Amino acid sequence: MKKVCIAVMALSLSLSVMTSCKDAPEKAKEASEEAGEALEEAGKDLKEATNDAIDTAKEVGEDAKELGEKAIDSLEKAGKEMKEAAKKAIDSI
Repeated sequence: MKKVCIAVMALSLSLSVMTSCKDAPEKAKEASEEAGEALEEAGKDLKEATNDAIDTAKEVGEDAKELGEKAIDSLEKAGKEMKEAAKKAIDSI
């Protein structure tokens, strides 16, 4: 009776091991697919963040260009005013 009981236990253990081994490739495949999807989503997010950064850099560049043009205009105006003031000072001497 002991031998039969041990044999039944050994058979049930081997069946559970076989079932576990059978499920392992399926679980590995699922995990691999999930990892692939996560990487794809991360890639999309990274691409979107990069595009946002590029757009922001373009806007900052345009703003800097406008400020530079305004500064040049102001300098030109100040230069003309100084020239006129110097001319008046020379004329008055």
